[in-house]
Amino acid sequence: MILVLAGISIPNELHAQDDDPSYELLPAPDAWYNSVDGVRVGIRLRGQVSGTFGDGPHRLNAGLWLGTNFPGNPISYYLKYTEPIPAISDFGSEGSISAETSYRTGFQSHGLTFNKRWQTGFNEMNYKELAIGVRGEHRFNEDYLLYRQLWQTQWLYLANATFDFTDVNGLGRYALSLSVDANIAGEADRFLRSEVILRQKVELSEQFTLSGRLYSGFATDNTAPEYLFTHSFQSARSWMESGLTRARGTIPPSWIQIGNIQITGGPNLRGYLKNDIQSLNKGNVPLYTSLSALNLELDYPNPLDKGLKKIPVIGGLVDLRSYLFWDSGTSLGLTSIEQNNVLSNAGLGFLLSIDIPDYLGKSRGLILRYDMPFWLSHPGTENAFKFRQVFGIGATISL
Repeated sequence: MILVLAGISIPNELHAQDDDPSYELLPAPDAWYNSVDGVRVGIRLRGQVSGTFGDGPHRLNAGLWLGTNFPGNPISYYLKYTEPIPAISDFGSEGSISAETSYRTGFQSHGLTFNKRWQTGFNEMNYKELAIGVRGEHRFNEDYLLYRQLWQTQWLYLANATFDFTDVNGLGRYALSLSVDANIAGEADRFLRSEVILRQKVELSEQFTLSGRLYSGFATDNTAPEYLFTHSFQSARSWMESGLTRARGTIPPSWIQIGNIQITGGPNLRGYLKNDIQSLNKGNVPLYTSLSALNLELDYPNPLDKGLKKIPVIGGLVDLRSYLFWDSGTSLGLTSIEQNNVLSNAGLGFLLSIDIPDYLGKSRGLILRYDMPFWLSHPGTENAFKFRQVFGIGATISL
């Protein structure tokens, strides 16, 4: 939780004129919790040139914390500094270099990234983004992990690239995301890992919308376990991107071990979450080097959402979806650790999103889902048709 207390203005030494903008440091107290650090207290700091509102030069985002349980590594930090490159920047189409370093919850990562965005006109929803970078990362404390078998503890030295593209075609809005990570140095095995995600929204009528997602993930045989794929949730490395999932105890471990809490991502076969979690609870490693999936959601009219939309101010920030869903996936048959069957599930779901977009229109909110996968193609010892429930963090298809 963050509360801005004050802005500290510092003269910008890079400029000589009296009317040149100053530099602001905006501090805010911060507190969070996990079962190793206990209540983690500290300060967040945002730095920017006055009046630029987060899109100017010399951008800083940093945090420093103390774990009140005083674990083995009680001090943690995060820092990201971004500098735009004027020669390749324009309105909505910035090029920049970012340096990012973090040391928290038993995991450290340090890297440099080049970013370039291309925006179509003044519509921030239509854009392309490219990021190319290098980083070193290391899991140095396993106490923060709920499932240690999802991680290894050697240093990884990774080169990575991501490309995101979103626009509108004849069917509606679509988005394409590509990512590649390659471990290129160090004592750990070399590996290559990639993901491709294509999403498409189709407005069938004023009342009904069909959203689709094609997912494919591939990794070589020696890939670190935190980068491998599961049926129902995103790879363990991606858990480090959210404060809710970065360390055990923020979400009570018993909630996850029951098999009802889904960290959305990957193939996202939501009906098989309980099977994956039960396997992890037994100490097994339900990981695969390749998985592909199709996710479909059909939105239907929701009177409660219409009521929320009529509330001043709040109505523009809150969205309540109701939908029928279908997920189906299998492996690609290219590597040694494969899923042999085509797994499918279907059911009914609801999604609540609370969103305050940033200056580029990107989501900065909380998304909670409640899905009921009533049918599984491979239910194991259960009935194929049965009441099941999954509480999801994040949207399966976000457009």
